[in-house]
Amino acid sequence: MKNSWLIRGGNSCFKKEAKSPLLKRETRLLLFSILAAIVFTSCYQPGKQQVDSTKPADKVVVGYVTSWGDRMPDPRLVTHLNYAFGHVGDSFDSVRIDNPERLRSIVALKETNPHLQVLLSVGGWGSGRFSEMASDAVRRRSFARSCQQVIDEYSLDGIDIDWEYPTSSAAGISSSPDDTHNFTLLMQDLRQAIGANRLLTFADYADTTYVDYREVLPFINFVNLMTYDMADPPHHHSALFRSDIAGPLTVSEAIDHHLAAGVPLSQLVMGMPFYGRPSRDYKGQRPFGKLKTDSLYTEQWDSVARVPYLVDEAGRMVLAHENESSITYKCNYIIEMGLLGAMYWDSDDDDDSFTLSRTIWHRLNE
Repeated sequence: MKNSWLIRGGNSCFKKEAKSPLLKRETRLLLFSILAAIVFTSCYQPGKQQVDSTKPADKVVVGYVTSWGDRMPDPRLVTHLNYAFGHVGDSFDSVRIDNPERLRSIVALKETNPHLQVLLSVGGWGSGRFSEMASDAVRRRSFARSCQQVIDEYSLDGIDIDWEYPTSSAAGISSSPDDTHNFTLLMQDLRQAIGANRLLTFADYADTTYVDYREVLPFINFVNLMTYDMADPPHHHSALFRSDIAGPLTVSEAIDHHLAAGVPLSQLVMGMPFYGRPSRDYKGQRPFGKLKTDSLYTEQWDSVARVPYLVDEAGRMVLAHENESSITYKCNYIIEMGLLGAMYWDSDDDDDSFTLSRTIWHRLNE
């Protein structure tokens, strides 16, 4: 079911050091990051570094690409592209795809990167009918067969389920207390329908509230953790470590929760946002590619949480966001912990030079 390159861990020498009780994880990561930064800055030149797409990658890099975007991602900087979105059909037993012609153009990027795998991501915030579909065995299996038909029709490599979230109606969709159990049944039926050689993944919130992982894991390849949108200013929404202005959950804590829930390192993909989360008073742009500081806002750096943020003239946080440094720290954490790889939302929010995409790729795979 899994290629050998898909499940490789991090650097074995660094893993050995991680067993030492003398150094806390944050200290190890800081030392690791200093050394990595020296090597990274001496070798990496944005826009000039060549990408070798002829060899398999060491770490998974999953990029979400939207149906409503008009820019193509660089297929050499990812191992997987998740096309957002498909939806559960109105009859609760099929798949409907937004902008299918754009999906075909994304699949055509395989001509540039022979190792690229493209999945249809079904769901998204506010995309419903999951609860009704998954609660009925006939509808559920019909939906799974429809997914298989979509895979064949569009030459896809698998399906990514983005049900936000089982048992929750926060996104304005229907829900049921039985959703968690039915989610397991859905993944089981999907695996049976698409076969062992296709990818089956899902996106999940940063904690483990909605999914019974021990029941689901046998049917999936990996899980994409949405380790972002965990708070609003004046708190970070994707802090790597806990600081005084971190949100209720940090990225490292989310990883710990999933490890405790039984998810192995080889099935954990850490999510990163390519956009900022604003306060109500913020008047600027959110995407990294359009983010500019001016007389109204100044960028600050949280040396504990390892993320940047913008403050207004009064010193109040107005935007929690990411930059090359914070993305590099998160990549270093992935290597240090031995996680499967990285995921980001979304490719459209990068700049024209693909700065954040390149940072992830070169840090994890070059």
